[in-house]
Amino acid sequence: MRLISGTLRSTPLPLLPVFSNIEPPALRRKAATGKLVEKIVKHDSWPIQPYILNPPLLRLTSRKPLWLDLQPVDIKRRWRHNWKSAQVVSSHLVYDPTIWQPGFDLPRQQWSLLNRFRTEQGHCGACRRKWRLTDTDLYPCGETQTMFHIVECCSLTNKTEWRLISTTLCG
Repeated sequence: MRLISGTLRSTPLPLLPVFSNIEPPALRRKAATGKLVEKIVKHDSWPIQPYILNPPLLRLTSRKPLWLDLQPVDIKRRWRHNWKSAQVVSSHLVYDPTIWQPGFDLPRQQWSLLNRFRTEQGHCGACRRKWRLTDTDLYPCGETQTMFHIVECCSLTNKTEWRLISTTLCG
């Protein structure tokens, strides 16, 4: 997912599936288990079927056998619910994590740049200082250089040019 989304290591984990448009691993595993159970239930001749329909008593509490939760899962609905409850930087930019985000069809270099601004994890002074690549996080204007500062507040950034770029990228 990191390769597809083009984001950096410090990107919050809930954002990676959103930017790559791949369901989170836990939901994909749950859906795959549901499909497997459906298949087992349909085939009477399979020797595993009695264990699924009439499971044995749970002996070890640390184990989580698949027959404990046989309810089918709607991945998209569950993903939306999880997204609303997650505390993620810039989560207000993504209303529905199940759809392709604006700019998904862009070339990888532009997509990566856009995601760096969305996650506020781009190559700015504040991130470079956090990564111990530089000693200062000040911008030439004297302010702390963050992605938000570059786009919204800085007098050195050409606001008209940035708005044109972001409108072109985001559609």
